[in-house]
Amino acid sequence: MSQVLKRNEVPAEHRWQLEDLFPNQEAWNKEYQNVLNKLKDVAQFHGKLSEPSAIKSCFELEDEISLHTERLYVYANMKHHEDTAEPTYQALSDKSKKLSVEVNEATSFIFPEILSLSDQQLEQLVASPELSFYKRTLEEMIRQKQHVLGKGEEALLAQVGNLSQAPGTIFGMLNNADLKFPKVKNEQGEEVELTHGSYIQFLESRNRDVRQRAFQTVYETYGKQKNTIAATLAANVTKNIFYSKVRKYPSALEMSLYGDNIDKSVYTSLIDAVHESLPLMHRYMELRRKLLKVEELHMYDLFAPLVEEYKMDITYEQAKAKVKESLQPLGQDYLNVLQDGFDNGWIDIYENEGKRNGAYSWGAYGTHPYVLLNHKDNLNSMFTLTHEMGHALHSYLSDTNQPYRYAQYTIFLAEVASTLNEALLMDYMLKNSTDPKEKMYLLTYYMDQFRTTVFRQTMFAEFEKIIHEKAEQGESLTPQLLSEVYYGLNKLYYGDKMVVDKDIEMEWARIPHFYNSFYVYKYATGFSAATSFAKQILDEGAPAVERYLGFLKSGGSDYSINILKRAGVDMSSPAPIKQAMSVFKGLLEQMESLAK
Repeated sequence: MSQVLKRNEVPAEHRWQLEDLFPNQEAWNKEYQNVLNKLKDVAQFHGKLSEPSAIKSCFELEDEISLHTERLYVYANMKHHEDTAEPTYQALSDKSKKLSVEVNEATSFIFPEILSLSDQQLEQLVASPELSFYKRTLEEMIRQKQHVLGKGEEALLAQVGNLSQAPGTIFGMLNNADLKFPKVKNEQGEEVELTHGSYIQFLESRNRDVRQRAFQTVYETYGKQKNTIAATLAANVTKNIFYSKVRKYPSALEMSLYGDNIDKSVYTSLIDAVHESLPLMHRYMELRRKLLKVEELHMYDLFAPLVEEYKMDITYEQAKAKVKESLQPLGQDYLNVLQDGFDNGWIDIYENEGKRNGAYSWGAYGTHPYVLLNHKDNLNSMFTLTHEMGHALHSYLSDTNQPYRYAQYTIFLAEVASTLNEALLMDYMLKNSTDPKEKMYLLTYYMDQFRTTVFRQTMFAEFEKIIHEKAEQGESLTPQLLSEVYYGLNKLYYGDKMVVDKDIEMEWARIPHFYNSFYVYKYATGFSAATSFAKQILDEGAPAVERYLGFLKSGGSDYSINILKRAGVDMSSPAPIKQAMSVFKGLLEQMESLAK
């Protein structure tokens, strides 16, 4: 696609069919009115939620309202994303958001009212035959109960909520608005502005001096703000400890894992298993040094390209064919749904004026999922296609096999299906590549995904664990302490074969994820689980495929860790990480033999 089209010029075969959700605006308006009418019926359950029959009717109404609200919301926002400048759908999107808020407010009494019952009454509800369908919902409420406070205290904590966002908000302002980097010289010797956006481009430069200058400039700039940023990060840790104590959790880490019902051992065994595989990471660093032909490898060399510029042109039609071919191991049933998605209006393919950028998979229960792309004819776009179709098929299989209440999967599981598709595509591309240059390009692409998603995110997770434990033991999180812990972890993860530049000790100051505490480990567990599934599918065939499809069909019908375990990936043990690391080792060996 050379020139960017206006939305009304995009051919029908390149657009998703939102008519499958609502045939027209009139149908949307009718459903919107229907939800408003139903919303008035919720109030009749106030003060009545102690009897099984009332609870059952209330839950049924809640599900009906929620499902229709979701359909309205998804349609309005996807129409808005087709052309964000179009005022009709800006207004529709706002209208759907307001409706969601109204629904949340109207139904917010249900959870606390049921939880205010005695333990004995709650146990009776769980055992009630009339409520057997809602057993999992009620058990989850009971599990949460010990950490829910009285009405007055909960009201007070809700008011503290705005204060608790302050550390993240302040860091965001400082990092995005106030922090300015000096200019640095580019490859042509011109003074150019260094920004958050351009920093990685500088680190990917083929000119080593450019990389070094950008690296040192970034960390010198953060170094000048170290006291302020350390105070902000320390305040965020203090907030986490405050909530964990008030809600009676053993630690801030355990509080953050509780929502997904993940045991602390999942977090610690990830760190332990990655530690065990650090010699492989050190070997990769040594290979990087050789391929870059440098005496010493520095921190600013980690993103430097290892192969001469290699361009792969892949049209959308070719990308679809390769994706389908690479997913053959998942069996005909999976491929049939994939083809249905390709043929029947699931995907909005190319960029058009005003279209939202990036890519996503989204949808509403009861109709097929949708995928938004901005396809370019390159390798990255092909991986994006298989990634988003992985999400779409996960949603499709969950929705068609689970009732609405139990269809939605958690964030802990969300990246598994998409990353598995990428792993199978990479395996296919490597097996079918005859050009050594292409092979090295693909291997580098994949190895760096391992480095940034498994090793680096685990290092971040370990840093968070250490600083929270130190604060819980009464230590003060000074900039010196934070830098010392962070530098020590870099030495451990990257090893003695490379120069761990002192500047890197300030990197903790630029990571926004540290304000969404104990979240980053999910990147590493998701990637490892997907890699483990891919290895089992390629090694075992049919039995592993059967287990994996069972995982895709499970939605949120059980706790994430149980769903994975049934499918053959036990994240409470180090086995999946070790399986992922054996894949990493195989890739490393292929790279080493090509480099000879």
